[in-house]
Amino acid sequence: MRIRISVEGAELVARLEDTPAARDFAAMLPLELTLEDFHATEKVADLPSPLATDDAPDGVEPEVGDVTYYAPWGNLALFYRDFGYARGLVRLGRIEGDMSPLKAKGPLDARIELIGPEQ
Repeated sequence: MRIRISVEGAELVARLEDTPAARDFAAMLPLELTLEDFHATEKVADLPSPLATDDAPDGVEPEVGDVTYYAPWGNLALFYRDFGYARGLVRLGRIEGDMSPLKAKGPLDARIELIGPEQ
């Protein structure tokens, strides 16, 4: 599955993994979120409900471009910088291409929607 993340006039495309958590996330779409900066590493936003994490690893070491879910807080996290291992972090997918729109300062209005496998 592919998704479009529209942020302040820019469009990012991400490919979601085939996992229960990623499928739960896709089922929530479309979403309108306000992305807040967290530690100059990622943009985060609360999700409307928890995602299934039963089969997820205990945590991951996110890389630039990772679309993740932080289960303890129930939020989406889009990484624009590498970060060390984080327990409770679940990888949902990966942004393809330029990450610079996520580096902008301040809260960012975003729309996330499904675009299908080939678009």
